[in-house]
Amino acid sequence: MKKENIIQALRKFINQRSGISFADYNSGDWKSSRDAFFGDYRPMLREGRDARLLLNWISGRDGITAENIIEASQRAFSGRLTIKPAGDGVQIDYTTGQYFPTEYRAAACSVLARVVSDYLLASGYDWAGVQKQVKNEFGRGIFSRWFN
Repeated sequence: MKKENIIQALRKFINQRSGISFADYNSGDWKSSRDAFFGDYRPMLREGRDARLLLNWISGRDGITAENIIEASQRAFSGRLTIKPAGDGVQIDYTTGQYFPTEYRAAACSVLARVVSDYLLASGYDWAGVQKQVKNEFGRGIFSRWFN
């Protein structure tokens, strides 16, 4: 498998429609239903932004290989995001824990954060150096959500 194919498949996976439905949150009280829905929806949107940023960073690093990404997927998020060859391309599968719409982008972020930290550790940084580099590159928000 080529890194470019994995990046393309991950981008497609992250950008897919979530399938979240307001009807799943209908409790009879409109306000509490809306609050519950947006309580899941907003983090899902944020995770999409985080995943795209991490993926762009990874795609720009020649030192990160397809094997690095596959290995990280086996170790992050309990290995529930799998990367498999599919013909000439790559297939991304995700095993849902509870509710796919609220998990799939978090799984991608977890895998991508593992790739970034593994790459930085292999580049000679210690864990404190990795944390400092991540804060500088991505900011405190992504650091606290995926690297802390």
